Amino acid sequence: MVKPLKIIINILVFILIAGFGFYMFYSLTSKNKIIFQSSDNPESNFFSPYNKINEFVFSTEIIRFEIFNDTIYIVLNDKISIFDFKGKHQRDFDIEPNVREIAICIEEFSASKKIYLLYPTRIDVYSIDGKKTEEFNACSENSDYCAFTTTKAYIFVTDVENKNIVQYDKQGRLVRFIKSPEGFIIPSYAFDIMVINDTIYCSNSGRHKIESYTLDGQFIASFGKSGTQAGAFAGCCNPVYISKSSNGHILTSEKGNPRISCYSKDGKFRMILFDENMLGSGTTANQIRMWGKHIFIADKKTISVYNIEAIDCVSKGKNCNGCLKECPKQK
Repeated sequence: MVKPLKIIINILVFILIAGFGFYMFYSLTSKNKIIFQSSDNPESNFFSPYNKINEFVFSTEIIRFEIFNDTIYIVLNDKISIFDFKGKHQRDFDIEPNVREIAICIEEFSASKKIYLLYPTRIDVYSIDGKKTEEFNACSENSDYCAFTTTKAYIFVTDVENKNIVQYDKQGRLVRFIKSPEGFIIPSYAFDIMVINDTIYCSNSGRHKIESYTLDGQFIASFGKSGTQAGAFAGCCNPVYISKSSNGHILTSEKGNPRISCYSKDGKFRMILFDENMLGSGTTANQIRMWGKHIFIADKKTISVYNIEAIDCVSKGKNCNGCLKECPKQK
């Protein structure tokens, strides 16, 4: 009886080792596959039309970055590095450290491009060739600015310390304070903000929501819920970052279990664009920007560039669940 028992044990051990080996092989070969989840059926997975086409690697941490006119502006510790989409370095210019956010826009009356840099208690303005032209100090000594967005006439800044949005005109004059009717809860600098057309969107991360406002500070609506499932925000403070697609959908980036998702402007969940496996190891949220058919994802010292391939899902034998029709969309 002893010998047959040993044989059985050896067979079981072999099966376990073989199964583990198969699992590791499958995990490694599947690492670069992007899986989508549809809002209609979150459990149905299919291959993404996204392909990684380029990456930018730096020796220091990427603080923030912005895309404007096929040009990438990357904030490092004490400088801004500028690249074209092919990865060719254009130029650098020096800045003071401790930047929280960058924005680039065309001024309403002069039609000139300007670079805005957000600091904890001020906003610096640069010409597009890197010369500092203006500086606006915070209207409150207790301010701790987190993120901002610009329109043709206004600047909207999120203030972690005072739990509000501060609206300035382009000359740095205070217009108003915007309070959330539900109250902003911001545990750890997850207080992002952006504009789509004439609507301001900001994250109320402690409540797992995104809120929308008019340009005159009137509350419109909020959406979001707590949970780990697709279409919900998990953890103590998500989403961390928000951005927009080229067709005006809302992109969200979460930490903890990192993923990037897409919502319509009215808050309807569309799909998960990138899951934890695609974003790699780690628990931090990834910064995101979209320009045309390109999605840029920043993680610590690397910006990865993904391209949308317009594939025919049916002919490829894949179930895309309308992904190319919904979000995002090529220009």
